[in-house]
Amino acid sequence: MRKLIALLLVLGLAVFSGNFVYAQDGDTDPTATEQMEDSTTAAEAEVDPIEPEAPAVDAGDEEEAAAEQSGYQVLKKYFIDGDWRFMSFVLVCLILGLAFCIERIITLNIATTNTDKLLSRIDEHLKSGDVQGAMEVCKSTQGPTASILYEGLKNADDGAEAVEKAIVSYGSVQMGLLERGLVWISLFIAIAPMLGFMGTVIGMIQAFDRIEAVGDLSPSVVAGGIKVALLTTVFGLITAIILQIFYNYIVSKIDGIVNKMEDASIALVDIMASNNIFKQ
Repeated sequence: MRKLIALLLVLGLAVFSGNFVYAQDGDTDPTATEQMEDSTTAAEAEVDPIEPEAPAVDAGDEEEAAAEQSGYQVLKKYFIDGDWRFMSFVLVCLILGLAFCIERIITLNIATTNTDKLLSRIDEHLKSGDVQGAMEVCKSTQGPTASILYEGLKNADDGAEAVEKAIVSYGSVQMGLLERGLVWISLFIAIAPMLGFMGTVIGMIQAFDRIEAVGDLSPSVVAGGIKVALLTTVFGLITAIILQIFYNYIVSKIDGIVNKMEDASIALVDIMASNNIFKQ
């Protein structure tokens, strides 16, 4: 189920970002657009030289619409100006990184368990000596905490040391499952700025090639290469910053779950000892 969710997220983000990757093919020719606008204006002037007064438009709505349109257009323009051959790699890092982040956040939210309520239900069964009932409670509860407590209850007949050893051993396994996928997020965080810097180097090489070809050091000659260099760097850094924020949130979420697991494990041993579950 989690793999299916992650796949759907990747496909959705890929479709959403397709407008940016192939936006260069969809742009119209500005010269043809200007000629069409000029011919349309001339035709309207011949038919009706007196234009009616346009209805008043709310200034706030006009500014909001212009800001929304300009934001999208500026982002698309910068993406195209940065050379989509380099920018697409940065965009792929962002899409895959966000897919892993969303999958981890969903998984960790599902893994979060109300340990106080779980321990109270286990205590109710252990007071009557019903170890199997306590194990069924853990089995019917989702999350790594319930799984660890189940392993501890399963070794109740072997004494407190066996219970603690089982909890520690199985806790390491659950820690690995909680941290699964973090290595890929770290990889995308590291790769995105590197790809941006690679675009920077390539853009500077292109700028010097133009200087060599023209034989003149003018701003118009080197501006294109420098612009590509700066845009790829900016987009790479933005991608790394976004993924780093999600990464820190995921790590803090994992730390919270692990702390609850440790507290619940200690509390389970105390509950079992207080109810004389350990056999001598």
